Amino acid sequence: MDNKPLDGLLVLEFSQFMAGPTAGLRLADLGARVVKIERPVKGEGGRQIAIKNIFVDDSSLVFHTINRNKESYAADLKNEKDLADIKALIQKADVITHNFRPGVMEKIGLDYESVKALNPKIIYATVTGYGNEGPWAKKPGQDLLVQSMSGLSWLSGSEGDGPVPFGLAVIDMYCATHLTQGILAALLKRSRTEEGVLVEVSLLESALDMQFEVLTTYFNDGRKLPKRSAVRGGGHAYLSAPYGLYQTANGYLALAMGDLQKIAVVIGLSEERYQDQSMWFSQRDTIMRELGQTFREKTTQEWVTLLETAGIWCGSVHDYHTFLQEENFVKTGMLQEITLHDGTALRTTRSVYGIDGHYLYADKPAPKVGEDNGKIVEDYLIR
Repeated sequence: MDNKPLDGLLVLEFSQFMAGPTAGLRLADLGARVVKIERPVKGEGGRQIAIKNIFVDDSSLVFHTINRNKESYAADLKNEKDLADIKALIQKADVITHNFRPGVMEKIGLDYESVKALNPKIIYATVTGYGNEGPWAKKPGQDLLVQSMSGLSWLSGSEGDGPVPFGLAVIDMYCATHLTQGILAALLKRSRTEEGVLVEVSLLESALDMQFEVLTTYFNDGRKLPKRSAVRGGGHAYLSAPYGLYQTANGYLALAMGDLQKIAVVIGLSEERYQDQSMWFSQRDTIMRELGQTFREKTTQEWVTLLETAGIWCGSVHDYHTFLQEENFVKTGMLQEITLHDGTALRTTRSVYGIDGHYLYADKPAPKVGEDNGKIVEDYLIR
């Protein structure tokens, strides 16, 4: 697609690992030229962080998924000449992102005030673990640690499970969304003021924002801790039955919010049993067990057909094998293939954005360390 929304913008990505680089991926998909500033030879730390110990083309698989559609400029920030070149690049840039611990950029003269002196219109966007100040400022900002610290791990699973973390880097992804939104808002502000903007987000604040629904309930409900269902499959600590997952004769069924009396009639139970709506939460576990016994009598598809016909929100519970074969998934066109430098074909997801009726596909692979030094020098540093 020509004329993408961020065409012409230069983003210098000092960020590593997940949150900052994922925001960079969003900006690149929207048309920005995103240049990773990496240490020579080894590159950024995320190149060595593997999921399931899978490495392709000299870097971890997850690095390739997050850093496609970008360029790489290798520089030693402790080297005087390299640092001078980076400062010259900054003068040409629109956006900088970094997720170094507080104090690191200050030591090398690349803190916000120093960078703003070089480029008064710069958007300077940072990710920290827990903010720039306070007793946690120097703690490692890592997804599982933030899930655990923020209370999030007590919301999933069942009452007897103990804390249950999410099975993916959900805080990093959520924080990346916040960082992207902040950068886009800052660009709008700059268009009005002609001045630079400092954007700051943290993994902890993103984790708390993610939980605003349950935290607000906690603060306004006598500070009672969330009570997860004792029935395996309960989907939300604060929602009444029938909300959750149920085993069927051949799989699992998901039931969202719904009128229990109506559901009871459809599945052959007595609606009289569920007239008192206050018991839908207070007796949630008992009700879920009663529903569960009935749902085991038919297949998932039989229940979905029956319930959907009655206007009840429900659905099958898929694993990847079944979901990726669904016609509706195929129609999303969410998959794309990227050919890596070593010829490996990597299947991954496309950008989520649809712009002017077109999805944003980008098959440019993640760069080798320093792969684009020459091109970037030619484009920005030759005077």
